Amino acid sequence: MRITTRELVRAALFTALMAVVAILIRLFQPVVVIPFSLQPLVMLLAANLLSPRAAFLSMLAYLLLGLSGLPVFSVPPYGGPAYVLLPSFGFLLGFPLAAWVQSRLIRRPTLPAYLLAGTAGVIVYYLVGLPYMYLTLNYYVGRAVDVLQVLKIGFLPFIIFDLVKIVLAAWLAGEICRRLDLKREL
Repeated sequence: MRITTRELVRAALFTALMAVVAILIRLFQPVVVIPFSLQPLVMLLAANLLSPRAAFLSMLAYLLLGLSGLPVFSVPPYGGPAYVLLPSFGFLLGFPLAAWVQSRLIRRPTLPAYLLAGTAGVIVYYLVGLPYMYLTLNYYVGRAVDVLQVLKIGFLPFIIFDLVKIVLAAWLAGEICRRLDLKREL
């Protein structure tokens, strides 16, 4: 099955939106281990509005742009292959899979479907991001941390914000579909 031009354009728009959001965040926030970001909101919204394939490709394209050296990531070095050594990179790595899973779970574009699928998407990127953080901190950075410490720095400060993002993305997706008469491709 081929990707349509419409799907490709929508995916590219979300790829660009991910880059813009990352650049804006780095302008307004000091550098921390895992910065507060609106990127999960963009990923959630992309998964709500795009087909599973387009949502996956959108997030993958963003990753590849950054890893190729374009400065589209939110913390130094802002891009390039060295970014994989940052403890927070696992969350970005989880975005393509999370977007695919979330989009795949949406059978009908309704608020409850968006909320449940969004929750699944967030769970997926935490399931990728937290172990990646653990491994990077312990085996690359050399900072001995246990699972509880990883949860304290990579989960607890952000989960409330992510739950709010799920609700916001669900509402925005409903409004965008209604106001633009947008039909979600399955």
